[in-house]
Amino acid sequence: MKKFAVVLSMKDEEKSATHRQAHLDFLDEMRKLNRVLLFGRFPDGSGGLVIYEAETREEVEAWVKEDPYITLGARDYSIHEWDMQTDHEFVRKS
Repeated sequence: MKKFAVVLSMKDEEKSATHRQAHLDFLDEMRKLNRVLLFGRFPDGSGGLVIYEAETREEVEAWVKEDPYITLGARDYSIHEWDMQTDHEFVRKS
């Protein structure tokens, strides 16, 4: 399975606040389906990040388009395949 980083950029702060719970409920459901690994907001208010796991980018895009933040116009999105590094792969440079 591939990992995909989805950046949800702020589009409308009022809509974002209004639909936050629906967005969180959506992410909770995606987690239960083993589609979402991690998610969180950017403290500067610019949006948030969701890490999806899927076979294809198209699969992720279909899921993202179901997110209330997207369907209700609160956020824009960009999808990036992400090569997640685990502890044993991490090489620290001095």
